[in-house]
Amino acid sequence: MIKFGYTILYVENVEASIVFYENAFGFSRKFITPDNDYGELITGETTLSFASKKLASQNLKEGFIESSLANKPFANEIGFITDDVAGMVQKATSFGAVLIKEPTEKPWGQIVAYVRDLDGFLIEICTEVQG
Repeated sequence: MIKFGYTILYVENVEASIVFYENAFGFSRKFITPDNDYGELITGETTLSFASKKLASQNLKEGFIESSLANKPFANEIGFITDDVAGMVQKATSFGAVLIKEPTEKPWGQIVAYVRDLDGFLIEICTEVQG
């Protein structure tokens, strides 16, 4: 058996990232380590996790490309599904998310918007795709 368990974002400040996602999206904190170098949010079936760049450096000795608002986003995104895309975008930006693309209806009927978080990670806020 295998399942998708979590996504880990390497961030500057784990506590600040957890607080941002709690406030901007309403997720609940699962835990943060005593050293504040790793934390998880309860987001549904899949956990969203955060590791400090220092901890990531210990695990990835050859280094990694850091996310930053000063650079273009990576060629991936995390996606959050909601019935109220515009409302969620407004809430996220009120807590510091950077608006990339206003809510837009796709040809298949899905509403999609894009923001970036405090560390520059790309977030899609969208309605569920109807099959």
